[in-house]
Amino acid sequence: MLPKEDPQEFYSRFHQQLTESQEWPGSYMFKFIVRTESSHLDDLKALFSAVKPHFSEKQSAKKNFVSLSVTAFFSSPNQIIDIYKSAKKFKGVITL
Repeated sequence: MLPKEDPQEFYSRFHQQLTESQEWPGSYMFKFIVRTESSHLDDLKALFSAVKPHFSEKQSAKKNFVSLSVTAFFSSPNQIIDIYKSAKKFKGVITL
């Protein structure tokens, strides 16, 4: 989402793209970047407690950041959007 973009418009467009790009229910992969010393890595993982996620972590070369990939099976695009909205609340977390 662009800094000055209306969140409601963004999520509406994103929902449409998710609906058109794949079948639901279906698998989806999230990617996050978190500072190594951040406590938000566990917070992000907790967002996926309602599904059976597969987590993959990779530390950056200088060990300043951790890349977290999460793949799980979701029933609708709304679940995806809800997780992105929740992750947005964690300061310093980058969503890709």
